[in-house]
Amino acid sequence: MCILFIANNMRDDYPLIIAANRDEFYARPTAPSSFWKSHPHLLAGQDLEANGTWMGVTRNGYVAALTNVRDPHNINKNAVSRGELVANWLKHDSVEMKSVAQSQYLATLEKTRHRYNGYNLLFGDINSLKVYNNVNNSTHIIDTGVYGLSNADIATPWPKVTQGVTALNNYVTKQNIINDEDLFDILRYDNKADDALLPDTGVGYEWEKALSSIFIQSEKYGTRTSTLLLVDKNNTLTWKERRFSDKGEAQETRAFSFSI
Repeated sequence: MCILFIANNMRDDYPLIIAANRDEFYARPTAPSSFWKSHPHLLAGQDLEANGTWMGVTRNGYVAALTNVRDPHNINKNAVSRGELVANWLKHDSVEMKSVAQSQYLATLEKTRHRYNGYNLLFGDINSLKVYNNVNNSTHIIDTGVYGLSNADIATPWPKVTQGVTALNNYVTKQNIINDEDLFDILRYDNKADDALLPDTGVGYEWEKALSSIFIQSEKYGTRTSTLLLVDKNNTLTWKERRFSDKGEAQETRAFSFSI
């Protein structure tokens, strides 16, 4: 998962909107979104190499999503796969004591943070979300507003993050009706950042440029899926996942809807 945008409590009809892209090497085997046979309450795609996931939800309203922190100079090749952090939160959801569960899981994240390469983890439930960054060992509460999260901490204004936050904020505050295709369009923005605004994360100019757009398409790496998560005022959750080829062409859209 490379980038996600959150509109939290910005509308009465849709209190929660999350729009996210997963960027990954095309060769990495992946299963599309479905309810997992081993955990029937859990809806997510699955990384078939490490058996974790990058984003998911549960029938009880638990939510989790992951972005990697880009820092090629501090990569531990023996680190535990970060995708298990999303899966672990979603596997152990319960209807009761959600606030206690969040506090306990946050304590686990803090205790185990050195086992993983850098990450941001959005986790919680539809009414209470936070982002944990293991590099800074920091936690950010998702309050009312529009947020963007990419491959630095949530306070870092990379150009594509700013672009997406601005686009989503304008959309949710000005449109009378929320249209899924409009949200997918935001996730398809493929314009590159100006050279002067590129971050310097140690991957070199060519990669910084290629990775500077919301939607990424290169020879071996790019946006594999776009995912929408919307919760309406009646606590009906809609999940849509759109998969892309290595040419950036839309291949399949899967849709799920259920009451929490």
